[in-house]
Amino acid sequence: MRLFKLLLIFLFTANVVIAQKDSGFISSFDGVKIYYESEGTGYPVVLVHGFINNSSTWKRTQLYTDLLKKGHRVILMDMRGNGKSDKPHIAASYQNDAEAKDIMLLLDKLAIKEYSVVGYSRGSIITARLLLLDKRINKAVLGGMGDGFTDPEWPRRKLFYRALSGEVIPELEGMVKYVKGAGVDQQALALLQKEQPSTVPTELATIKKPVLIISGDNDTDNGSPQTLSKMISNSIFKQVPGDHNTTLRTPAFSEAVIEFINALK
Repeated sequence: MRLFKLLLIFLFTANVVIAQKDSGFISSFDGVKIYYESEGTGYPVVLVHGFINNSSTWKRTQLYTDLLKKGHRVILMDMRGNGKSDKPHIAASYQNDAEAKDIMLLLDKLAIKEYSVVGYSRGSIITARLLLLDKRINKAVLGGMGDGFTDPEWPRRKLFYRALSGEVIPELEGMVKYVKGAGVDQQALALLQKEQPSTVPTELATIKKPVLIISGDNDTDNGSPQTLSKMISNSIFKQVPGDHNTTLRTPAFSEAVIEFINALK
């Protein structure tokens, strides 16, 4: 009898652990397969990765570890064109807020009724679209991003597209070499830049949800984060140590984001 009870306890505990972790694929609105992971059972926080990255990037950050320690449910996904998700080679697959729609459909599948979202670098560009499209957002963090993406003709985006499409752009030769060496899908990355959404200042002005704009003190890659913060009335700006590639992994970044997410409105 004692052995039977111990077995029941073990099975119950195992089931609880399994229930805290979930991963797999969803078929999005256009049939593109999107890979996701969900861990934890608390208040949901969605993490949106940047360019030439995937969901595993977040797992190497202090923020991912700290969110789980604080009892949050952390939801990751490989954005279309990246990681384990499908990588279509047609421009239409990346148009009309396709990436934001992927996230919203995943949250429908997971029955998420309210959540906070943290984007970094290009992930912040997609998070800005989510702020306009998804009323379930409670709070949002735009990390590693300035006001550059608010320009539909952003020169940086166009340069990346040209370089990834095969044109020799001297200042981006290092980036293209890295892409080739990393074995990621260069054509999909080019299309992600070609069809990357912009959110113009008049759209940003309509956002009422609390937003944290956070950047490294040596990050000047994507325009002015201070200017971006001024475009969103209910936003605050915070600067932490780091450059564009290091800030995301620092304890200071994690502390600032979690303090913002967990603070009362």
